[in-house]
Amino acid sequence: MTPHLIDPTLRDGEQAGAPALVRHRPGRLRFNRNEFAGALGDIGTSLPLLVGVTLAAKLNVATVLTVFGAMQIFTALRYRLPMPVQPLKAMAALVIAQGISGSVLHGAGLAIGICMLIFTVTGGVDTLSRFVPLAVVRGLQLGLGLTLASLALKKYVASDGPAGYALAAVVFLIVLALFGNRRVPAALVAVGIGMIYAVLFKSGSLPRDWSVHLNLPQFSLPASQDILTGFVLLALPQIPLSLGNSVLATGQIARDLFPERRITNRMIGYTYSLMNLVTPMFGGVPVCHGSGGMAGHYAFGARTGGSVLLYGSVLLLAGVCFGPVFNSMVGAFPLPVLGVMLLFESISLLLLTRDVLNQQRGFIIAVITGLAACYLPYGFAIGLVLGTTLEKASARWSISFLSPEPAQSA
Repeated sequence: MTPHLIDPTLRDGEQAGAPALVRHRPGRLRFNRNEFAGALGDIGTSLPLLVGVTLAAKLNVATVLTVFGAMQIFTALRYRLPMPVQPLKAMAALVIAQGISGSVLHGAGLAIGICMLIFTVTGGVDTLSRFVPLAVVRGLQLGLGLTLASLALKKYVASDGPAGYALAAVVFLIVLALFGNRRVPAALVAVGIGMIYAVLFKSGSLPRDWSVHLNLPQFSLPASQDILTGFVLLALPQIPLSLGNSVLATGQIARDLFPERRITNRMIGYTYSLMNLVTPMFGGVPVCHGSGGMAGHYAFGARTGGSVLLYGSVLLLAGVCFGPVFNSMVGAFPLPVLGVMLLFESISLLLLTRDVLNQQRGFIIAVITGLAACYLPYGFAIGLVLGTTLEKASARWSISFLSPEPAQSA
């Protein structure tokens, strides 16, 4: 039987064409091999960005890992679903590209936390969710999927030259063969291969000192000037992506995969804002929820918040006890393996557009939105506005090039 990537109609223990088995109790956390495999489903996105931002902004590695892990645990206990926490992607890209300081980054995190709290409390998130059509949400997910696929293939897979391509090809075929296998989770096999590769070919980069170094985050309030600068440089480009992907698209995929759970966009807005009101004050990287992260956890086997809790616990322990060691280990792990896992996460996002394939107008709008989000500067903001405008205009005035009339027979 061909394994599925994401099929919202299938639940834990079910297979296509087979009778439904007993489902797990909603809200229950589980810690089995599939939850552990799911915990690895987002590392291709979150860890490279986390490490890149930490190094570019000259942040304390141990502190960043500790706070990031704590936010994962908070989210797992709050939702009890595989809804992970990720670094803010637009902010991360700008910090890495421009070398923006950690103090400005923390100010930006606090600024976007305040903005999202205002959006949520005033009902702006709910208003936006009612106004933005499903086709546009699918387009934003399409754009993110294309972006992640491009990052996986152009940067990660190509990072180690011919050896990296060979490694990626082997891992890809193995993951493809095992995808959806609940007995032998694909992510565990992929990470195992990556660790063996690191030991054999990158032993010089592995840590030598494994002694415990206890590190606890220290409270520090960002200066008002850093908050203002961070808002202009980092928060403004991030807000449209956060509203489109972190709130609307994440809420949609949560309802797609777990229709029995009542996950609202306002709930997501509150946890998003709360996390960013806390993380900057303890030296952490600004974070969000993400539809790609949930797709990755689910695609690799997770069905409860146990995967996120496991992931967060490992990061918390690494930050508190082994910050420098963990940094060396991340540097030694082969990026081509992360690239393959990121590619499957992107495919899971791309497949979410299936429900608009038979809606000609909706599909075209989703494609336009996705291409804008992927390829234009500030693409997620432009895609959100452009896609919504096209959908509203075409519905009101029946724009013919979006919904052509069928050809008449002679």
